[in-house]
Amino acid sequence: MSDMTTDGRFFEDFKVGLVLRHPIGRTVTATDNTWFTLLTCNPNPIHFDRHYAAQTEFGQPLMNSTFTLALVTGLSVADVSQHAVNLGWEDVRMPAPVFEGDTIYAQTEILSTRESESRPTMGVVGVKTIGFKQDGTVVMEFRRTILVYKRGQGPSRPEPVARH
Repeated sequence: MSDMTTDGRFFEDFKVGLVLRHPIGRTVTATDNTWFTLLTCNPNPIHFDRHYAAQTEFGQPLMNSTFTLALVTGLSVADVSQHAVNLGWEDVRMPAPVFEGDTIYAQTEILSTRESESRPTMGVVGVKTIGFKQDGTVVMEFRRTILVYKRGQGPSRPEPVARH
């Protein structure tokens, strides 16, 4: 089997019940929150107006939930979807808030695998991913379906040319 940290997983590497604890965590910042919120034209001041946010039940700015969704998905890519096409998210839930300064980690469980009926070089994998913060509190959970290349069937990267 290839080195997962550099090569990623292919369809054959996924087994139902496998739980992948993704190795990288990411501390979120006020800059992440403001930039992502403004980049996506989200005018809700709870993400970028500290005075406004202080008057809410949270008492401070909330991280933009779609930023959290993108981050948790991104934390899983090297282990889950480096050789895949995302077909969609389902059952996205945010059971607890994320604040500036929290560090987010993720893990994914493989729920299903099957051969693709329309693409013989690929398979369909169903996963459940959770994102949690430094104290273990789950802040994001979702199911995702991905279309994954079989080993040797997807795009390849060139090998470096040796110079003498």
